[in-house]
Amino acid sequence: MSDTARIAPLSPPYAPEIEAQLLKWMPPGSAIEPLALFRTLALHDDLFGRMRPLGAGILGHGRIPPRDREIVILRTCARANAEYEWGIHAVIQAPEVGLTAEQIDATVVGKSDDPAWSEGDTVLLRLVDEMHDTATVSDLLWSELSARYPDDQVLELITTTGWYRLLSTVINTARIEHETWSRRFPA
Repeated sequence: MSDTARIAPLSPPYAPEIEAQLLKWMPPGSAIEPLALFRTLALHDDLFGRMRPLGAGILGHGRIPPRDREIVILRTCARANAEYEWGIHAVIQAPEVGLTAEQIDATVVGKSDDPAWSEGDTVLLRLVDEMHDTATVSDLLWSELSARYPDDQVLELITTTGWYRLLSTVINTARIEHETWSRRFPA
């Protein structure tokens, strides 16, 4: 399989409306060029505009603790083999919420009961693993989730897993090329 992008992302100069959208997708004042994922999604301006509110809501306005969110995102991307998205979160978001290098790597190479994780963390990893493998959650795991999180947060965890699975599918299918500064999966 080739690593060459199947869909080339937009390149500058951008149409004014696309540039405005790209600025909304990037953190305020970011010195980084808009991500290749965003520039690829921008090819379909209507879809691009509709996707942003959910993505921004998950990252910036969620009800689950940011550390828990990042464990779910990293594991979802790792299980879906979306090294592009995993690598961005491994560099930017995961360290910001206190995940160690060992924990970040364990989202790729570790099992849910890896010693890097607390008992509470393993519930999140198992959630991602079950959803990846079965597109549902077992009754046992549901009980464990419900004991730890209220229903609105469980719903957000499920939605976050699904959202990053969707992004992983777009990334892998379009073969979006890695950002030069992002991490690669550990060996």
